[in-house]
Amino acid sequence: MPTEPTEAAINDALRGVIDPVQHKDIVSLGMVRGVQVHDASVSLSIAIAANAIALRDPIEKQIHAAVGKIPGVSSINVKFESPAAGPGHQPEKPSIPGVKNLIAVASGKGGVGKTTVAVNLAIALKNLGATVGLLDGDVYGPNVPVMLGTTEQPKMLDERTIIPIQAYGVKTISMGLLNPGDKPLVWRGPMLHSVIQQFLRSVRWGQLDYLIVDLPPGTGDVQLSLIQSVSVNGAVVVTTPSTVALADVRKAIEMFRQVHVEILGIVENMSYFACPHCNGKIDVFGHGEGERLAKMFGVPFLGEIEIEPKIRIGGDSGRPVASQGEDASGAKSLYAVARNVAARVSELNQAGPSAPVVQIL
Repeated sequence: MPTEPTEAAINDALRGVIDPVQHKDIVSLGMVRGVQVHDASVSLSIAIAANAIALRDPIEKQIHAAVGKIPGVSSINVKFESPAAGPGHQPEKPSIPGVKNLIAVASGKGGVGKTTVAVNLAIALKNLGATVGLLDGDVYGPNVPVMLGTTEQPKMLDERTIIPIQAYGVKTISMGLLNPGDKPLVWRGPMLHSVIQQFLRSVRWGQLDYLIVDLPPGTGDVQLSLIQSVSVNGAVVVTTPSTVALADVRKAIEMFRQVHVEILGIVENMSYFACPHCNGKIDVFGHGEGERLAKMFGVPFLGEIEIEPKIRIGGDSGRPVASQGEDASGAKSLYAVARNVAARVSELNQAGPSAPVVQIL
């Protein structure tokens, strides 16, 4: 008769299961809350934060692999639970009134097309039925107005209320609209914090399903100001397939994880060029590295966007391709990313107490 697996043997096996974020085993981290053995069936209760749903699959796979090697185990049932907040739990950051979901669009370095993705993502979500705002957080290089083809200045209702402009149905605020022309901003950190606070709190956003925040590249003052002062549903990280870009993406992901912001996923921009003559794909900057990086960090891959001249032309001319409909050249992949972002936010909201999200079919 086979020997029934013991709780000690199971706990020993679980020491080989590593949390992808903290890089420690789940036993040492205190994530194993209950082990039950009945005949040859093993039931486990694992504590994991509600906003870390993306980590469940990789952890569960490791558990099945580790515990499945124990002699006598016939079945494994893993249950995830969200631990209650303890005395040292920090209160949730305030949300923006009327804004259901705030999404940061970030990159580890410049030149990867982050703003192009943010602008087209906002317009695609709007065209798919959501109410959307777009906050240009790149104070030093505010390119959103150029890509939206607008120079309209926001109106001040009073000293504390700014009315955002609208472009392609998206409510927008940008330093490029408040400080037009070529005059540079020579500001230090506290001033950056102040303008981000005004964009978040003084702009009358109204009722929004999504507020997209286009962050500057890197991991500096603006990113920290946003994260420390308002509840962020998650971050979309944009990269290209090149090795240099990927090295900086790792830093951006680790930065968001250190401040407990969920990674919605990775977008690989400039993924390939579709040759109009041979119909083949040319990997100008490499290909597939974004998806491999997503698997490495245990986060979703939201999609790849091709090198399409009309995407660049749309941004330069102030007519983003997403505004031209899903069937426009280069727009299909952007709409696919928008649907994946919406689905990811919905998934996270269903797992936690966050506000609901518009379902996009």
